[in-house]
Amino acid sequence: MWARLVLAAVVLFRAGVHSQAVNETDSLSCITESKGVHIPGSVPCNPYEPLQHRLAYAGPNGMTVSWSTYAQIESPEVYYGTSPFDVSSVATGYSVTYPTSRVYDNHVKITRLKPNTKYWYRVQYQNCPGCAYRATDTFVTAREAGDETPFSVAVVVDLGLMGRDGLSTSVGPLGGSSAAANPLGPRDLNTIQGLLQNKDTYEFIAHYGDIAYADYFIKESWQGYFGNNSLIPNVTSVVEGYNSLLEQYYDQMTPLTSSKAYMVGAGNHEANCDDGGATDVVHNITYTTSICTTGQTNFTGYINHFRMPSDESGGDGNFWYSFDYGLAHFITVDTETDLPVGLQSPDEAGGTEAGADNGPFGYPNQQIQWLEQDLASVDRSKTPWIIVGLHRPWYIAAQNDSGDVCLACQQAFEPLFLKYNIDLYMQGHVHLYERNKPIANYSIDPAGLNNPKAPWNIVNGAAGHYDGLDTLVGSPYWTEVAFDTAYGWSRLTFHNRTHLTHEFVSSANGTILDSATLYKAHEFDN
Repeated sequence: MWARLVLAAVVLFRAGVHSQAVNETDSLSCITESKGVHIPGSVPCNPYEPLQHRLAYAGPNGMTVSWSTYAQIESPEVYYGTSPFDVSSVATGYSVTYPTSRVYDNHVKITRLKPNTKYWYRVQYQNCPGCAYRATDTFVTAREAGDETPFSVAVVVDLGLMGRDGLSTSVGPLGGSSAAANPLGPRDLNTIQGLLQNKDTYEFIAHYGDIAYADYFIKESWQGYFGNNSLIPNVTSVVEGYNSLLEQYYDQMTPLTSSKAYMVGAGNHEANCDDGGATDVVHNITYTTSICTTGQTNFTGYINHFRMPSDESGGDGNFWYSFDYGLAHFITVDTETDLPVGLQSPDEAGGTEAGADNGPFGYPNQQIQWLEQDLASVDRSKTPWIIVGLHRPWYIAAQNDSGDVCLACQQAFEPLFLKYNIDLYMQGHVHLYERNKPIANYSIDPAGLNNPKAPWNIVNGAAGHYDGLDTLVGSPYWTEVAFDTAYGWSRLTFHNRTHLTHEFVSSANGTILDSATLYKAHEFDN
């Protein structure tokens, strides 16, 4: 890892960090990029090289194109069109950064697009001198609400960095009983590779929290994953290592997120740099948020990196928002902060995450009031399906440590899920797969998947990261199928107004490990 870290020392001021990133480069990076290739996580020779491309829907007629650079662009531009021979239309956006970041995040919202239409696009400085070679990218805008064409969506939760600084075939040798579980097999594909191989089988990616796992730098360090010269991290090395892991992940995801909308939600590992209070059992050190600098607390990186359609849906930043896509209305809510007054949010002060003091990001009860208003406004004649994504589960075969069983989340959200007849809600946080029976208030719906009144719940936190998978605890009566030894992702297929299939796809080889179809009559007044 350290061969790829390019800054001599981290200065905890924005200007210092960025000036070093611009003026000092990795010689290996320069050599490879001169041959047309970018090394994930490395600082490019040309600081204006566009990297970490990602897309997000901005309603049926818009798309937000975002990317990162190691130098600030005064007025970022995207060039686009409906033909690869003509990308002469121009949209302009803005650039943001934060203390300790090595990059500037550029965001350009393109509006007045046609729904369900393919566009070709290039971002400013693409194929600049000394930059890696890059083809013209493409995206397809969202389907209009009511479009009855069948479609599929990929869903992941708890997906982190892959490769030698993340999930790989080995683990840190000093981890002992705390070592990562279920390393990859020698011939296994990881989840990012699996998503790439199946890229043409879904239309966008939803990622409901725990993105990259940059906060695992501390745990990977003390477990000896980076070698014996970096066992005890300090503030400087954490700033450096956190940035490296984060940037590597976003680089790895770019082949997907540069052409597929990447719709994200907040998880606990976006909050702070300390992994919720990591304990080094070898050196008897417990790390708290005191080792985190300002730019690596309070969801700062997550807030700056993404631009979800909250403006279009009346939501709040990247924390809660919604959008329509064909026959479905998709909602993302935040389990980490901003639970209703009287309920303890896990990542706010006093929560289950040790030392956490994040948010709130809205005024009291804003999220729950927004959710009810959003649900009440759904036109079920156009979008009969309602799908909700959120991070922490409450029906789960796990011990209730680190807030694995979020009862406050259940109290906040389940009553509205029932009141407004949502069809499916998907969660993660616990690193395993569990498909539950339709259930509400701990009562199984006797209809099963044949037009139940209770919502269907699926927990799939098995996408994978350095720490591997968790172990199932018991066999709760609500569980239909569960796996704790396989990495995988979910594919939702909306066949029509009444039938929805969920598949658990093995990352290792693409086989379908579990499949079930939900029937809902969807007989509504509107």
